[in-house]
Amino acid sequence: MNPFDHDTSRERAGATGCRIGAPDGAAVSGAARSDAKPGPHDQPQSMCPAFGALRVGLRMWRTASVLCGSACCVYGLTFTSHFYGARRPVGYVPFDSETLVTGRLFEDIRDAVHDLADPARYDAVVVISLCVPTASGVPLRLLPKEINGVRVIGIDVPGFGVGTHAEAKDVLSGAMLRYARTEAMLGPVQAPRGGPSERPTVTLMGEMFPADPVGIGAMLEPMGLAAGPVVPTREWRELYASLDCAAAAAIHPFYVNGAREFEAAGRPVVGSAPVGRDGTAAWLGAIGDACGIAADKVAEAQNRILPAIGAALAGKPIDGCITVSGYEGSELLVARLLIESGAEVPYVGTAAPRTPWSDPDRAWLETKGVAVTYRATLEDDIRAVEDIRPDVAIGTTPVVQKAKQMAIPALYFTNLISARPLMGPAGAGSLAQVLNAAMANKDRFETMKAFFAGVGEGDAAGVWHEAPEGVDSCS
Repeated sequence: MNPFDHDTSRERAGATGCRIGAPDGAAVSGAARSDAKPGPHDQPQSMCPAFGALRVGLRMWRTASVLCGSACCVYGLTFTSHFYGARRPVGYVPFDSETLVTGRLFEDIRDAVHDLADPARYDAVVVISLCVPTASGVPLRLLPKEINGVRVIGIDVPGFGVGTHAEAKDVLSGAMLRYARTEAMLGPVQAPRGGPSERPTVTLMGEMFPADPVGIGAMLEPMGLAAGPVVPTREWRELYASLDCAAAAAIHPFYVNGAREFEAAGRPVVGSAPVGRDGTAAWLGAIGDACGIAADKVAEAQNRILPAIGAALAGKPIDGCITVSGYEGSELLVARLLIESGAEVPYVGTAAPRTPWSDPDRAWLETKGVAVTYRATLEDDIRAVEDIRPDVAIGTTPVVQKAKQMAIPALYFTNLISARPLMGPAGAGSLAQVLNAAMANKDRFETMKAFFAGVGEGDAAGVWHEAPEGVDSCS
């Protein structure tokens, strides 16, 4: 199988297709059937994927972002973007049935791009096509590649074609890397701010907690390496610097479009991340191999950092059973860190696909008895919580809601877990406080469940199919 193909399998990695809690031979429905052919909507649940690409564009300096799609979709995407702190405008090219059918919509997009292409304001204009224009075949590839020195990048990010908003970040990042790589092949390009690094660099793929790249740089220093730019980048010139690396680290392993561009540029791509003691030792070794670093230098880097990570893990243990699920793509890394902190993690569900760069984490987790589910759906994650009944459930909003209804403490992955450092000694102790505090609240959840028992259920739900007992029918 092509390693860049999306893995839409509903089976656990390394398993036979039997699901947690499903008795042998039991009938399963719809998405859970192992013999069912995945359809275009057989996707993991996430927010609209276009949000990921839009967020990348809005966070880049001197970049204009333009949406083309249904007005309600555009409203929701712009609202969510500014809710997350964007301080840049979002362009919108509206359409109706006539402009869509006659082809006028493409002309409207082209005119909008020409109007925006001001080199005094922008390095690039990004056009993001949503579901309806993409399904209708609006040919963004026919847009000019450059206008007045401003790059033009058109991408299709339909909900039926891109699995998650996290992967949409890779769609735009990969398109930008491809453009920048082509520019670099044609001649000299703009140097990064502050000039090129004095040491070979390791580019980091995946959005991370701001302190993590700094910590990674400290780990690489004994090997004579430096942490390079983080992809997605914050400005166009960083794309050149990211490609000018000794190796690229797929910290978030679903960046398959980005990885393809680094490999086309002749740069090796290394999977996993420096998470926990085992993960850090293995990752530093893999980086050393990819960059041709002498074994004694790799050992020096490992010996300098591993004792501190071990001490941090021992100083902040986690004692409990935890299920992990989410759509950020770092779920396997979080599970590794929890296990090294002492927790039991029987299930990890990630909405991201399986790729070669997540295999080191998957293999390590499976040796610890963890069931790893790629392309996990909401139903997969809820079934795991119901069957395992963990001490804490980490997951998306509906998973957290379901767990709390069961009086199980739960934490929202995106805001409470991925918004913390994970790498090195800082990451080793970052999860213990929030996880242990959640487990300590178990009695409060039991009290609340008892207090609200029956609310919103049965006759108290407010939706009656038949008149409740003792109530006269309105008819």
